[in-house]
Amino acid sequence: MIYCKTAEEIEKIRKSSLLVGSTLAEVAKHIAPGVKTIELDKIAETFIKDHGAHPAFLGYKVGSKTYQYSLCISVNAAVVHGLPSDYILTEGDIVSLDCGVLWDGYYGDSAYTFAVGEVSQEIQKLMQVTKECLNKAIAVSLPGNRVGDISFAVQNHAENNSYGVVRELVGHGVGKSLHEEPEVPNFGRRGIGPKLLEGMVIAIEPMINLGKRNVRELKDGWTIIAADNKPSAHYEHTIAIQNGKADILSSFEEIEKVLREKQSLVLN
Repeated sequence: MIYCKTAEEIEKIRKSSLLVGSTLAEVAKHIAPGVKTIELDKIAETFIKDHGAHPAFLGYKVGSKTYQYSLCISVNAAVVHGLPSDYILTEGDIVSLDCGVLWDGYYGDSAYTFAVGEVSQEIQKLMQVTKECLNKAIAVSLPGNRVGDISFAVQNHAENNSYGVVRELVGHGVGKSLHEEPEVPNFGRRGIGPKLLEGMVIAIEPMINLGKRNVRELKDGWTIIAADNKPSAHYEHTIAIQNGKADILSSFEEIEKVLREKQSLVLN
């Protein structure tokens, strides 16, 4: 069942979603060659708890499995659900950070892909196009449209740039639970799927591979990796269908301010 939220509930989800953006911005300050990904996870956990919230992924159960970290940290060919570890970030890597928080009874969820130092133009384009896929999907997230319109917008733009669109993983509703109905695939046909209604809150999250769309799961039981081991990018916003438009509840603004400041220091 799809649960449409009240305006008050949407504001609580916005509060949680903005904290996710602030958390990712704090972590972004520390992304650099030589840093272990487990260190980034500890920074996120401390930041979230210091703000009176709970890391949504920490203790999250999937069947008999329990997730033990606050972030999903997916490096290079890892698409999503990568485990923080002693892996040391290297110049030229890309790293997707997926973060969720539970605050005042409601969840927020967002993800961003970061370059570690300088990356190739090929990787820069993958990141840019994946973010464009997200923006194009949000642009069609209007009352009366359907989930298939979102799915088509992502798939069409990615495949027009010769990228693979991951099909095994999807966006989702967000609210009192981290994952609610409806599922929001990144591939599909316009005009099909659940209708977008006022009060719906969904996380849209394109997962786009530089190579083919096929993925596999690592033996750790969590990490999903591109089967051809080529890099993958992932961006995610939580949005509400509200007042006749898509209202973006999460934010990349603080993250990108940090990235501009870091770039300015490099240039100077």
